[in-house]
Amino acid sequence: MTEPLVTFRNVEKRFGDFVAVRNMVLDIHEGEFLAIMGSSGCGKTTTLRMLAGLEAPTAGEIRMAGRLMNDVKPHERDTPLVWQSLALFPFLTARENVEFGLKMRGVGAAERKRRALDWLDRMQIADFAERNVATLSGGQKQRVALARSLVMEPKMLLLDEPLSALDANLVIRMQGVLTKLQKELGITFVYVTHSQSEAFAMADRVVIMSQGDIAQVGSPKDIYRTPANRFVAEFVGRNNILSGKVLGGDAKGMQIATPQGTFTAQTPQTPLAPGQSVSFAVSADLLTLSETEPDTVNKAQATLISEEFIGSLVTLFLEGADGMEFKVQMQERALMDLDLSPGATLWLGWDAASASILSEG
Repeated sequence: MTEPLVTFRNVEKRFGDFVAVRNMVLDIHEGEFLAIMGSSGCGKTTTLRMLAGLEAPTAGEIRMAGRLMNDVKPHERDTPLVWQSLALFPFLTARENVEFGLKMRGVGAAERKRRALDWLDRMQIADFAERNVATLSGGQKQRVALARSLVMEPKMLLLDEPLSALDANLVIRMQGVLTKLQKELGITFVYVTHSQSEAFAMADRVVIMSQGDIAQVGSPKDIYRTPANRFVAEFVGRNNILSGKVLGGDAKGMQIATPQGTFTAQTPQTPLAPGQSVSFAVSADLLTLSETEPDTVNKAQATLISEEFIGSLVTLFLEGADGMEFKVQMQERALMDLDLSPGATLWLGWDAASASILSEG
């Protein structure tokens, strides 16, 4: 197995008494698209700033291709950063913005113009090369900012919530541009975002952070389907989280008594003792909904409270025993024959394999 391009080993970053990043251990592999995701204040941007050299770690080591990077200045690194604000020079043209880094490195005028125009063309905005950047649209400015970073041909590109200021349609288009570029160029992308849809749509791996700690690292599918702990289950997707005590079980499943009923979940790798408190998560899209009692291992009755309609996808909110809120996500066409009036009583069903045991982290 090849050595990682970047390694974080027991990295900590403090600002006075505040710990922004705590004991981080993380490998970033060459050529991968890594997304770092979490709510405000979780440490994701601080992690990116340490990679860029804008912050030095308080403790631990950051290495790139084996080289210790803790005190290496930003201009000595091959890690350009695309800011959320884009940080373009409003008094320069699009081409001049793209040329700027090359000019600082002493590249001749003819060569830097050629390279700038080439990258603007690859970004499909060559026609705007001589326009003042202040006159461009948000999406066009975004492409100029990407071209300005990529013209330097870095090994790694850092992106700090670069799509947050764009409208929804443009975000989807830019996601396609970014993923296509990353695969074509083979450059390592490290992308910070608070948006699950962005991270899951583009990244090979996702890092979930909480209060300075890494809560889980994995593929988007692994994190969505098998959250490692309660925090991740609550943060990612629309999970139904139930808590109770272990009654017993075997390799086929583990029985858990909850205020909503007794249910069967996947048996975890580390067995749990009878009487032990435990929580499990079932994703909203893995629940079935019916007006009659289903033939599933797990079932519960609930009262429909409301629904959220987003195009062809509908999320239903129901109240079960003990006031438990259930969320069910289905295609709109699958609900056409059901009574969805508020107050209707419906059956929920799911199998044991859909219920993932959570740690309390």
